[in-house]
Amino acid sequence: MSELVAGARTAPSSCQWSAAWRILCVRLDTIGDVIMTGPAIRALREQAPHRRITLLTSHAGAKAGRLLSEVDEVLVYEAPWMKATPPRTGPEEDLAFARRLREERFDAAVIFTVYSQTPLPAALLCHLAGIPLRLAHCRENPYQLLTDWVEEPEPQSFVRHEVQRQLDLVAAVGGATSDRRLSLSVPSEACNRVEALLAQRIDPAKPWVVLHPGATAASRRYPAEQFAVVAARLVRELGCQVLFTGSETERELVQSIQEQMEAPSQSLAGMLSLGTLAALLCQAPLLISNNTATVHIAAAVGTPVVDLYALTNPQHTPWMVPRRVLFHDVPCKFCYKSTCPEGHHHCLRSVPPDEVVQAVAEMLRDHREVRVSVRREPPLVHPGH
Repeated sequence: MSELVAGARTAPSSCQWSAAWRILCVRLDTIGDVIMTGPAIRALREQAPHRRITLLTSHAGAKAGRLLSEVDEVLVYEAPWMKATPPRTGPEEDLAFARRLREERFDAAVIFTVYSQTPLPAALLCHLAGIPLRLAHCRENPYQLLTDWVEEPEPQSFVRHEVQRQLDLVAAVGGATSDRRLSLSVPSEACNRVEALLAQRIDPAKPWVVLHPGATAASRRYPAEQFAVVAARLVRELGCQVLFTGSETERELVQSIQEQMEAPSQSLAGMLSLGTLAALLCQAPLLISNNTATVHIAAAVGTPVVDLYALTNPQHTPWMVPRRVLFHDVPCKFCYKSTCPEGHHHCLRSVPPDEVVQAVAEMLRDHREVRVSVRREPPLVHPGH
């Protein structure tokens, strides 16, 4: 039994949980967080294979939730206690959603959070919805809001990877899996679209890599001018074809890097859904990226990663895939900030392009397996490493 289970303040009701048929998994964060919760949801599925699992998440998280094979249904709720939710003028929407959840007659709810989040608003929502079993990590005494309270040990006692944190949570009520890898089920139509896009842009006889230079938080972005140096050297020194990815809002960033690198490259920025991005990464020999959701998508399809990892937090490194995690150690590490509080951004800016190029060369040399086709749903796309 893990340290976390031993610290639980309420007796784990494993028998009750094993009998629970309709499970609500609450993960109100975004794409990468939902993907990293996948193994814990799998553990709940394997505890009772007959059960029906519903994921309650944000609009962004729903994109990933619909690619998790363990999830039967996705509900979208923009919770007023989450940072990205637009302002409300009153509680009517929240009261109506609580009534909707009550009508679903869930047997149990698992509330997944990062260590800095309180589960209590979500616990109250589930309590008002009449869900009889409610599990979460919690720093303070939740009294009646949680039936199964796992005391919050982070970061005072130890720090874990986000995936392990959620696996430990469900272990408190008997959830376990022998397969702790991330996974996504890639739609066949996404695979077909990616094959067509690659046929127009990539020479299969030459090495190629995907380079993803964006991230939602400024503190997690490797400088564009340094990305340009890296990309140019990959083309000129390693003979790589460079294919950029990014969201619609990152088109301008990608274009600026392409202009600065003064070497041929291709871009799919703003052209890919989450499913087609997963299909693309399934084909890619290697991803070079900031620490963002794209890294976790790559890990979920078994693609090696060179991760330019800002030291904003230690919990989100690539999970169970070949990887090189590059950073510059700084006294101000683990700030958990979206913008660098010191203003110097040394944890990323001080990673020299030489180090990135060397990491890419080593990864391409050590992981030469060629992905001749993308596996389609079903079955799940799992890492093959």
